[in-house]
Amino acid sequence: MTLRALVFDVDGTLAETEEAHRQAFNEAFAADWLNWHWDRDAYRRLLKTTGGKERIRAWLDEIGETAGGIDVAALHARKTARYLALLDGGGLALRPGVGALIAEARGAGLRLAVATTTSRPNVDALCRCCWGRPAEEVFDVIAAGDEVAAKKPAPDVFSLALSRLGVTADEALALEDSRNGVLSARAAGLEVIVTPSLYTEGEDFTGACAVLPSLERGNLPDRLRAALDRVAVRPPRN
Repeated sequence: MTLRALVFDVDGTLAETEEAHRQAFNEAFAADWLNWHWDRDAYRRLLKTTGGKERIRAWLDEIGETAGGIDVAALHARKTARYLALLDGGGLALRPGVGALIAEARGAGLRLAVATTTSRPNVDALCRCCWGRPAEEVFDVIAAGDEVAAKKPAPDVFSLALSRLGVTADEALALEDSRNGVLSARAAGLEVIVTPSLYTEGEDFTGACAVLPSLERGNLPDRLRAALDRVAVRPPRN
């Protein structure tokens, strides 16, 4: 089947964002006078739970506390505001090969989507930081975690992206960095390429069609390189 679309995860796939997320969580906790601090080991464990609010609740379970007087949604909103401020300050770079792959894919006529458990404002902030453009100018479709009933490893967000793209699963390829992402993409019927990130190295990527060190062109599987080599079909000039 002809490859017509690429569907990207965001955090860890487009850029190594998780340290900025961790910093934002810890700053939000400190501002709320919570005696919590997520070091890298704790955050690595918590990343197995997808979604920021869900991650806070997993932490409460881990330390044996109930939400009680803590408004988890409001706390997460303050964390998001801090994350957006960090990205507005710059300093976040795309992972190797990502920028070139997206540019080549666009030139070859492939449609581009995001399927992520993060929120739409976080996608917008990353695109402004790394491309200097809003997300809708980089991607044709954005499917975010707050738009679906179940987050990864459920297939919902990838299924939503495919529906909005108007392509079937065998006409698209997912790009991920985590086991939960692989499970989600495969459950939606997609083949998936993995580039492990800082927090996902060593995870079980069974089911992926390729596990690559980066998305630089020389690493890409044949099906994707063949699609990039196609000449985009453009309407004739009048």
